[in-house]
Amino acid sequence: MFLIVGLGNPEKQYEKTFHNLGFIAAGDCAALLGAKFKKRECEAMVAEGYIGGEKILVARPLTYMNASGRAVKQLVAKYKLSPHELVVVYDDYDLPKGHVRVRPSGSAGTHNGMRSVIAELGTSDFARVRIGIRGEDPDIPLIRYVLSEIAKSDYDLFASACTRAAEAAVLLARGEDVDRVMTKYNA
Repeated sequence: MFLIVGLGNPEKQYEKTFHNLGFIAAGDCAALLGAKFKKRECEAMVAEGYIGGEKILVARPLTYMNASGRAVKQLVAKYKLSPHELVVVYDDYDLPKGHVRVRPSGSAGTHNGMRSVIAELGTSDFARVRIGIRGEDPDIPLIRYVLSEIAKSDYDLFASACTRAAEAAVLLARGEDVDRVMTKYNA
């Protein structure tokens, strides 16, 4: 079994913001697996799919971004998963917009959602797929920027990035070597 978690905020007002790119990518993961978000468990909406008979869960935490770790910890505990059976997909201000970066582990950087996941799990030793969001205007405070709506002129760029992030996450869930996935998807 494997768990893919896309980080975001659960309310409609955040739907088209940078901070919801993890939710969008999770939707793309579910679509790739032919799954739908039907069940609510462990403070998350969960879609269940299969690859070669192996169950893959895709989750969108219903906690707010800064408390995402709560839902992730509950799911990991419920399904008795190791950190190596988890991949987290999220937006990252430290990468240029539209870039996708896969890593086998690492720090939270500037991301409070990842900070929560690492704190709750007690480890940073799990795969992550980051979607770059850094734009041209560095004068906007980070919290305002990540919660701002994506410009319509950038929709295609971010839709493509979310699709690539979802493909990378599903490959990792399928057991593909992380180095190969990094070579294929890292910008």
